[in-house]
Amino acid sequence: MKKLFTPLLLLVFVSASAQKLEKLTVEKIMRDPKWMGTSPSNIRWSDDSKKIYFNWNPDKAERDGMYYITTVNLKPQDLNLADRKVIVPENGKLNNKGTLKVYEKNGDIYLLAIKSGKVIQLTNTTVRESNPTFSGDEQSIIFTNDNDLFALKLAKGELTQLTNFVKTAATPSAPATGGLGGRRGGAAGAAQAGNEQERWLKKQQLELFDIIRVNDKNRKLDSVERKETQPEKLKEISIGDKRLGGTQLSPDGRYVTYRLTQAAEGAKNTIVPNYVTASGYTEDIQNRTKVGSPQSTSGSYIFDKQRDTVYSIITKNIPGIKDLPDYVKDYPKQLADRTKANADRKVDISATFWSEDGKNAVVVVESQDNKDRWIMKLDPTTGKLTQLDRQRDEAWIGGPGTSSFAGGSLGYTDNTHFYYQSEASGYSHLYLVDVVSGTKKQLTAGKWEVQTLHLSNDKKTFYFTANIEHPGITHFYRIPVTGGAPVKITSMKGGNEIDLSPDEKWLAIRYSYSNKPWELYLQANKPGAKAVQVSNSVTDEFKSYPWKDPQVISFKNRYGKDIYARLYLPKKPDPAKPAVVFVHGAGYLQNVHYWWSSYFREYMFNNMLVDNGYTVMDIDYTASSGYGRDIRTGIYRHMGGADLTDQVDGVKLLVDKYGVNPKNVGLYGGSYGGFITLMALFTQPDVFVAGGALRSVTDWAHYNHGYTSNILNEPFDDEKAYRQSSPIYFADGLKGHLLMAHGMVDQNVNFQDIVRLTQSLIELHKSNWELAPYPVEDHGFVQPSSWTDEYSRIFKLFEDNLKGR
Repeated sequence: MKKLFTPLLLLVFVSASAQKLEKLTVEKIMRDPKWMGTSPSNIRWSDDSKKIYFNWNPDKAERDGMYYITTVNLKPQDLNLADRKVIVPENGKLNNKGTLKVYEKNGDIYLLAIKSGKVIQLTNTTVRESNPTFSGDEQSIIFTNDNDLFALKLAKGELTQLTNFVKTAATPSAPATGGLGGRRGGAAGAAQAGNEQERWLKKQQLELFDIIRVNDKNRKLDSVERKETQPEKLKEISIGDKRLGGTQLSPDGRYVTYRLTQAAEGAKNTIVPNYVTASGYTEDIQNRTKVGSPQSTSGSYIFDKQRDTVYSIITKNIPGIKDLPDYVKDYPKQLADRTKANADRKVDISATFWSEDGKNAVVVVESQDNKDRWIMKLDPTTGKLTQLDRQRDEAWIGGPGTSSFAGGSLGYTDNTHFYYQSEASGYSHLYLVDVVSGTKKQLTAGKWEVQTLHLSNDKKTFYFTANIEHPGITHFYRIPVTGGAPVKITSMKGGNEIDLSPDEKWLAIRYSYSNKPWELYLQANKPGAKAVQVSNSVTDEFKSYPWKDPQVISFKNRYGKDIYARLYLPKKPDPAKPAVVFVHGAGYLQNVHYWWSSYFREYMFNNMLVDNGYTVMDIDYTASSGYGRDIRTGIYRHMGGADLTDQVDGVKLLVDKYGVNPKNVGLYGGSYGGFITLMALFTQPDVFVAGGALRSVTDWAHYNHGYTSNILNEPFDDEKAYRQSSPIYFADGLKGHLLMAHGMVDQNVNFQDIVRLTQSLIELHKSNWELAPYPVEDHGFVQPSSWTDEYSRIFKLFEDNLKGR
């Protein structure tokens, strides 16, 4: 009995011990994240507002499963595969009464009666139908099939094709003639018929033979008769070799607006070699272009079905279309050439926003240099545009809700009032413009941002998420569409991501705090109502460690701006008083907040550093999100400028106020954080003595166009900006110890970037660096072994260089 009892006790003891994290190590932190527990994700409501669906993995299965709760039963239920197949997709269009929903699923169109839950399949074809919506009178479903618009009448099931877009066909070439009996062939011969000899012979035949004259007359009569008896043919609209997009039908059915995009000519893609492949051969991955490469261009058009004519939306008279950006003044020859050319800037036009009655149409026009964004009223009878609002930014247009495709941030509150977001005040706020009179009204104001926006079903209330209380706290608010004081609906301090139920009675809240991962809550849509927790995702092992709640502090940088930071203070500082600064990626991203960080591995690593005697600071530097336009654009034309000096100013605070040894400070970060790490070691070597630069941009002229051109313009137009912003030009300044880590199949920041810097360091005879390549990793690492190896190297870097050893 003893021999059986002792092993059982040992098994129980081992099992209990395995549930405790105890001392943090890199190996424990960088395991498959399932060890922590998996938070609910992809949260969405059923159309009848009775169920909430979400992805979850409470049992550490190989893949997340789908679960649901109801508003009366909050216990998560597993959704079986059969039930998943019949779930109505979240995307779709409601009719005005909210009783019917049309949607696309697997390439066919369906209609849902929301109250009864009955679904009718409207199409069943081998080609893909998409983008279904209701016609203005709601008697038909409008959808796209192979680029063309169709209307399906709900009552009779009649299908009508509304457009006939055609690609330009290549001109057929005639086969060569030669040799005895050589002759033209088939359709090509017919296409080429009509030279002088053939015309003479045809005239002679008509002159000599009655039967030829009779047959020719009958053919002409038959042709006229066919033309008169056949139904009118749908107008062919040639689109050449361009890409068709944004096709829409006006509510009255008269106008079709669409966009044609011409692919860039001469744009060269980068190639990413993949060395570890199933074939055993190196395989090339075709990747992106580099900043400054030729870009596609587009034009927008109107097809007036009533007049059976096509014409352009006119952009040449847009106010400021010829305005040059201020940076051109730094280049006298470029300024002279561009002033002389007096050319219109290239612009892109959004899809058309029609009022419900079809009497008003609005488009958003964006300059390709992203210095201007116009809200324009469209006259569909002429294609002329009238300005309702212009936002000009000498840096670049941005901020929450400012994209033409930013979901609910654009639309009508009624047939004559159009709402949108703008950073005109310095922060992204909500505006309303009368499209008839042009009168504008700012509905929200303050040193905070409207981050998400939703118009209520009755169009009387705006719901939005904002950081009014603190830049690092988000709550859900409401205001009348006419404006007024925001009413706060949520109450939990931290991050609140809201999914409003279709009937607007409930909030599905994905909530987290600094040291508590995301969980699902349910709350009535009423101020002060209690939020009830639905999920409990974290494991006992994760909960066994006292994860730190970092202080959120602020300090003035050298330019007088408020900069926010997370501060982790050790209970027992190492005698060397070392400090590490973590630099978040993306540039325009927020990591100093009271919710669970997307950098959860780094958060745990920072906890481990603190346990080992380090002071850790995590800064929302200039260029971070959540702080308005001036912070967002503070790096314009100089990345590695104010964003880097914010790190230096943060270190000064650590030294002056928290007793850090200025000789023992390091930093690390990935992507943009890796770029800052390189700039710090190359240009501030007396401040930072060691750094881990992960998946770093080393030369902005080799990054992508969409991100880089906004901030630095283009290399051939603004070389100064690229030279002062790219680490490769400053590599000779390296004095401290540098670790570089990079995925070899990185399709965001290509491995070529770090290889070029490596060669520069070799030629500069630098020896205090190392490169750790990861053969199977893209930009975001996936394999736990790669994470473990990378962060073991970072920890060793700091242990060896920041503790006076």
